[in-house]
Amino acid sequence: MNEGDQQQRGVFRRDLAVLTKVRLNTFVLVTTFFGYYLGSRTFGWNGMTLLNTLVGTAAAAFGSAAFNQLMEIDEDARMKRTADRPLPSKRMGVVFAFLTGAVLCTFGLTHLSVTVGNLPAVLALITVVAYVFIYTPMKCKHSVNTLLGAIPGAIPPVIGWTAAGGGIDAVAWFLFALLFLWQLPHFIAINWMCREEYEDAGYQMWSNGDVSGIKSGRLALIFSLSLALLAFWPCLLGRASYAWGVVGLLLGSWMGLLAYRFMKRGDREHARKLFLFTLLYLPLALTMLAVFWKKG
Repeated sequence: MNEGDQQQRGVFRRDLAVLTKVRLNTFVLVTTFFGYYLGSRTFGWNGMTLLNTLVGTAAAAFGSAAFNQLMEIDEDARMKRTADRPLPSKRMGVVFAFLTGAVLCTFGLTHLSVTVGNLPAVLALITVVAYVFIYTPMKCKHSVNTLLGAIPGAIPPVIGWTAAGGGIDAVAWFLFALLFLWQLPHFIAINWMCREEYEDAGYQMWSNGDVSGIKSGRLALIFSLSLALLAFWPCLLGRASYAWGVVGLLLGSWMGLLAYRFMKRGDREHARKLFLFTLLYLPLALTMLAVFWKKG
């Protein structure tokens, strides 16, 4: 193989990783694993079940990412941060991207149903449908898309929980709420910092026209404080010690403080601080929740 062929294959592999959003979907696998780990504390650990859960969930997530980009080629082409993706740059054909998405989604959902169970497979199907057919088209129609987009992002830990043996119970709803509320300040900070690009692409976001940052900051503050209060839910259920409740309250309150500062200052520096803390919040919160989660 000559150097030119090697470079071409390298470009193709990178484009495939971008099409399936491998880096972003690592988050999906981490939260799915987390849900399974918490479930295993009650229902027992099975390494093969975990592996099959991660494989099926990953395939479905990768496939839905391909469909998402197929539906947003024109919008991606108008944004600097996405214009070099394989579809708008025309380095990859739409037929190949469609087949990639179809094969991955079909394999992932089937694999989950056959090797893990119907409930995790149904949850993964809901994730794909919500992400591809509800959230994606709604982005150009109404700013409620941010709320809708947080739904598929909040389901992966529930997939893990049910794969371990849990049901759609109070713990499952807590895991869903934790991820749902965390995503909102995270997305708000990103949207505000990139609001001009989103506006140019035709996306309807909460940040559109919010030059002062007051609206975006207020929303981020509300969701952050809700996240702080949510921390006590598993404590009241007897699933986690109150040490987690205190830690969760402090983490959510600090996010709320950063959101408040962003609301008051309305500048990129404070939006970025909020965004960076949302990245730090999740691994800290998940780690502490795992540490203080009760067995049985």
